[in-house]
Amino acid sequence: MRHVRADGYPEFAAARAGHLYRSACLLTGGDTHLAEDLVQETLGRLYTRWGRVSRVGNPAGYAQTVLTRTFLAHQRRRSSTERATDAFPDLPDPHGADTSLRLTLVEALGRLPAKDRAVVVLRYWEDRSIEETADAMNASSAAVRTRCVRALARLRELLGEDLAEYATP
Repeated sequence: MRHVRADGYPEFAAARAGHLYRSACLLTGGDTHLAEDLVQETLGRLYTRWGRVSRVGNPAGYAQTVLTRTFLAHQRRRSSTERATDAFPDLPDPHGADTSLRLTLVEALGRLPAKDRAVVVLRYWEDRSIEETADAMNASSAAVRTRCVRALARLRELLGEDLAEYATP
């Protein structure tokens, strides 16, 4: 017989799944299938450790750290036969935001190396401090600062003047 968790895990998972998915989409450069897999893996890992995680002061931050580490581990062990694609599905935007800007940003983000992408997502999407980002990535603060500078420079190089044309109303 299955045991249903009565200690808040189902509510936590339901509340955080959407945010984890959006972060995973950014980490994967728009690969929605891989993003779903990463979120599922993250929630599975949280479920097995929920007794300890629920006592942590910030279980949402812990979940984000698990997601980032799961993504980085996946990137390290990815088979050499797997190839990323630059084709993105045309999905309607439920929030009415500029789709072309979003696709341009996701495409540029997808062209960054995995660790640079993780730094950008954690620092600027998740709005984490350098120390929190370093902790999530098992890296030093100096390494995170360096990666931030290089990743942002690479994004500027990839986006060039194209970003200005999307930003004008």
